[in-house]
Amino acid sequence: MPNIHDIAKKAGVSVSTVSRVLNNYKYVSEEKRKAVQKVIDEWSFAPNRNAIGLIRGETRMIGVIMPYNNNQAFDQMLHGVLNRSREMDYSVAVLPTKYDKNKELEYLYMLKNKWLDGVIITSRANDWEQILPYVKYGAIIACEFTGHPEIGCAYIDRYASYVDSFQYLKERGHEAVAFTTARGRESKSTQQTIAAYENVFGAVPDRYFISDCYSFEDGYRAAEKLLGLSDKPTAIYANGDEVAGGMYRYAASVGLTIPQDVAILGQENQPIGVALDLCSVDHRLVQVGEQAFDLAVRRSRDKVNIPYRIIKRSSV
Repeated sequence: MPNIHDIAKKAGVSVSTVSRVLNNYKYVSEEKRKAVQKVIDEWSFAPNRNAIGLIRGETRMIGVIMPYNNNQAFDQMLHGVLNRSREMDYSVAVLPTKYDKNKELEYLYMLKNKWLDGVIITSRANDWEQILPYVKYGAIIACEFTGHPEIGCAYIDRYASYVDSFQYLKERGHEAVAFTTARGRESKSTQQTIAAYENVFGAVPDRYFISDCYSFEDGYRAAEKLLGLSDKPTAIYANGDEVAGGMYRYAASVGLTIPQDVAILGQENQPIGVALDLCSVDHRLVQVGEQAFDLAVRRSRDKVNIPYRIIKRSSV
């Protein structure tokens, strides 16, 4: 198989000229560019992009560490990353972990080995102390706030959004409020949700908190449990519009009227929420992904706060 040295010899140019042609640099004469391209076409030469990346000192590849795909929050962040990667002609590697700490570190090792220019962490399993040693090998960007000066982040103030959401329900006359989360109490996001609830309503009744909710089906089952209580809640804050949609479906199936019998507040302004006219807390996660990508490409350590909004519709 020919290499760039063979092409240079055949075309009568230097190896550096061949490299410039392969990388589409501007400053190559048209005559030399045509000579190199002619040999490439004759030999059907396909360059080793990993080798070229090492020569250039970059791969134009950004890795996105995410626990799951087919999850509305992470899919929105990934969508933002892909928006910007297309505009800037970068490739994106999706790196799923299922919150496996060892898998997460394996992906960071890809950064160390120069297979990636940077890594965006949408959600993590490891403590920052395990992640920080890898910042010397490339950009590491978080999709949550971190005070570590070595790590840039694009984030929303989740705690403030949870407080505002619960306060909104309270202002609408609700005191018996339940909520769902994805992960259990070990999750920082869940801890923030609980703290926000306690800030507005006081101690969380165990029966009003259900975790492991990710899908429409999970929302249906959660509503079946919550609305079957003797002291059922008058409002439910779901951790996503898909989950909220399942709650809506269950409530309708047992003849409950929304919001008169039960108010439902979702998250992330998904199509199902628009279709059902669900009130939703929009954390603007597409913009979080876009900003995180920009920070990764610039290798920036800036902290970018993305504002959230409560979209008020008829379900509350």
